[in-house]
Amino acid sequence: MDGWAGAMATSEPRSPEHSNLATTAGPFGTSGQGGTSGQGAASKPGSRRGKLVRFDGLERAVHWVTALLFVILIATGACLYVPQLVGLVGRRALLVRIHVDAGLALPVPLVASFAGPWGKALRADVRRLNRWGNGDRLWLRAVSRLERPREPASGKFNAGQKLFAAFTLGAMAVMLMTGCIMRWFSLWPLSWRTGATFVHDLVAYLLVVAIVGHIAMALAHPSLLRSMLTGRVKRTWAERHARSWLEEADVAAGARAGAGDLGSGAGDLGSGSGDLGSGSGDLGSGSGDLGSGSGDLEPGGVDAPR
Repeated sequence: MDGWAGAMATSEPRSPEHSNLATTAGPFGTSGQGGTSGQGAASKPGSRRGKLVRFDGLERAVHWVTALLFVILIATGACLYVPQLVGLVGRRALLVRIHVDAGLALPVPLVASFAGPWGKALRADVRRLNRWGNGDRLWLRAVSRLERPREPASGKFNAGQKLFAAFTLGAMAVMLMTGCIMRWFSLWPLSWRTGATFVHDLVAYLLVVAIVGHIAMALAHPSLLRSMLTGRVKRTWAERHARSWLEEADVAAGARAGAGDLGSGAGDLGSGSGDLGSGSGDLGSGSGDLGSGSGDLEPGGVDAPR
């Protein structure tokens, strides 16, 4: 849900487990959570040529599958509500079935991504989206005054992105509940069915407006759109728009590098201990050979002339 921010990108620092830093051979490398891409080697924390991992593969998959379901819902809903489109397409019963099935499937990608350890990065981002700080209040105040927000101190998400994510998630829940009432109407009283229809239509219109704005912001800011395709953004972009997130990523990268060096040192120490043990074995073998030589000398003493 990154297009909403545009150049105003981000407001909460990235956690160490998700702030991966990598360099790539090109702008379309991919990376998963928990490490750098196989297309590039890990860069130094201060390297300006590196790229910052913004979204892992699961997050991008959830985003695009959800986006596809939204497109299906908007298209079929328009065909059901606009008389001209209904007459043009025909087969209203099929459109209703597709619309209902897509609506029931809408929360599945998000829920499934939370079901196991593979959703670690997504859960961390959801926590960031739910955290609001003083920077978010300043961002909203600047926008309300038609001023440019101060972005460099922002983290991963800014207030605009948080508002869009909260509205979209809430709208999904409302549309699912009201849609179920409309679909299985015989289970509910008439007042519920009437109210559900009104709320469903109203939220649908608001969602269309929000999604159109989301797409427009994404197209206006290719760096953020590319981050939802490749999972990465340039360090130079992060320095301009999300400096605190970049600093957090550098700290996390430095900690990982230190831990790797410590593990390597421990391995070298173990290897040295093995070499020492091998040397002790050689020394013991030499002592055994000396004892054997002494035994060989003794019979020779018996044969010596008197």
